[in-house]
Amino acid sequence: MAACPEALPLAGITVVSVEQAVAAPFATRQLADLGARVIKVERPDGGDFARRYDTTVHGESSYFVWLNRSKESVTLDLKSDDGRAVLEKLLADADVFVQNLAPGAATRMGLAAEALAERFPSLIPCSISGYGPSGPWANRKAYDLLVQCQTGLVSLTGNECGAARVGVSIADIAAGMYAYSGILAALFTRARTGIARAVEVSLFEALAEWMSQPAYYTLFGGSQPQRLGTEHPTIAPYGAYTCADGKDVLLAIQNEGEWLALCERFLEQPGLTTDPRFATGPVRVAHRDELNAIVAERFAESDSGEVMKLLDEIGTANAGVNDIDEFLAHPVLADRDRWRDVRIPGGETVPALLPPADLVGTAARMDAVPAVGEHTMTILAELGYSTADIQSLRAEGVI
Repeated sequence: MAACPEALPLAGITVVSVEQAVAAPFATRQLADLGARVIKVERPDGGDFARRYDTTVHGESSYFVWLNRSKESVTLDLKSDDGRAVLEKLLADADVFVQNLAPGAATRMGLAAEALAERFPSLIPCSISGYGPSGPWANRKAYDLLVQCQTGLVSLTGNECGAARVGVSIADIAAGMYAYSGILAALFTRARTGIARAVEVSLFEALAEWMSQPAYYTLFGGSQPQRLGTEHPTIAPYGAYTCADGKDVLLAIQNEGEWLALCERFLEQPGLTTDPRFATGPVRVAHRDELNAIVAERFAESDSGEVMKLLDEIGTANAGVNDIDEFLAHPVLADRDRWRDVRIPGGETVPALLPPADLVGTAARMDAVPAVGEHTMTILAELGYSTADIQSLRAEGVI
């Protein structure tokens, strides 16, 4: 059932976003989930280029469908004076402005935080960049995988055969999350003090924060964590092993009590707990290959269902290594009723996950994904443009 607008925590907040790709749309979609009105400004010649990343969701991009529900789309040519004039009218009534334009573009168009503060002192500007608005890389392009490489993340993923990218757009997601939380903090600050603070987030610094643990390990340990596939670089046994039916199951031992139970009741080799090679966590890591051989042999004796049942009985954390189809059918998502139908351009509906943060007493907004420019006429009319004005702007290619 759709949420009542009055029950949503950000009802009454208007966000204008000149956004593209993943990071900014992820931040603003979460604001929309909480009830904010999000007006997405797109180019007249095709809109957000993420619309064309793929065509797998009934002809729509899987990225765009994920990131843009519950928004209104207006097309504007911001290189034109008339297009920027429309944007100015939108910003005059907005609470938040989000942009992830190319380096320098916001400044050239008068959309940098300092310039906006002069014209709209109550507006909260949020800028998402690659490497920050200053410094030696301020003007450098930054896409997700480039940032994964620059932060060293790629050097940690993969296995002994080579490095690998993380399978989702993790730098974009990190930046979008920090932009989202930063905007919420700025809205709270404005409500409490009346002061509108600008928010700045970079993909590089967002992912750099997430790299802090391996950074400390490398800085003080003298070498960085190894690439070990599904294995944990500093804990053993902690990784995936193949069962008799061919399915991999991940086993995670966190403490000595769990190690004792695993040896006695699963491996049925209690003597391993006093074996000098395996008696403590650090020596188990040092003798990882020998330990893995013992654990792998036991896993290979039983089907995955039997293995997971026995590990559950002895209190050992475990998980089947699922593919995406198995994830989609996961009983936790089904039994907790986490899926909702969302309409996409063309009238089809697709399943979408509820936001992971449940606010008791409210329900997230899960409205349609907009077609490019779907709300242009309505929004311009709200701003006071006549039908003739709108037709003129369309003829000139402004909308």
